[in-house]
Amino acid sequence: MGTNARNVKGKFISIAGNPQDMTVHDSLRTHAKWPRLVELVRDLAFIDGGHDEAFTLASGRTSRWFFDTKPVMMHPESTHLLGELFNLRMDALGANFVGGLELGAVPLTAIAVTASPSGHPRLGFMVRKEPKGRGGRKTNNPPGIEGSPLTPGGTIVIVEDVTTTGGSAIKAVERIHNDTKCTVIGVISIVDRQEGAAEAFAEAGIHFESIMTRSDVAGQ
Repeated sequence: MGTNARNVKGKFISIAGNPQDMTVHDSLRTHAKWPRLVELVRDLAFIDGGHDEAFTLASGRTSRWFFDTKPVMMHPESTHLLGELFNLRMDALGANFVGGLELGAVPLTAIAVTASPSGHPRLGFMVRKEPKGRGGRKTNNPPGIEGSPLTPGGTIVIVEDVTTTGGSAIKAVERIHNDTKCTVIGVISIVDRQEGAAEAFAEAGIHFESIMTRSDVAGQ
């Protein structure tokens, strides 16, 4: 499998593999706790409507499958599993910071920060969809980027709960690259809906992974 790289707004990001490949890393699929997390997502977050236009998504698209991962991010067992598996991948990628767009990324960021290893703790932040005209008065972050100070620079993983086309996360990456000294080294989602996100991230030069895919949960 070949490796390529692309310069995105002055930030050099490596991309491994093919966007058509599965977005779940082998270290997750072979992890002893991964099947249980898939089971919890299926039980707590997933509905199969039975036909292609069963649900209208926030993007305006229609889909047979619906995911509401908020119950997963508020459940004691699944939050522990999410924290462990997200940090497994962020350790491998070498992330200093973790964060993402409100609202879905906010609880997920807190989960990841809380579970980060004591030897390599991560700092969290959030990106507002619409800046309120200020950043952090204490942190000197730019408007709309709040939480831990990003002014020293560092490596960032953007997290998402469910990824459909990747458009929102790509905007968050662009905000980080335009407004801070940090470099986004990847985007990790709980669920990749397999509706074009992998291709969109590859086109934008952004490494993308997910903890699981729609097929893992739906069985098809």
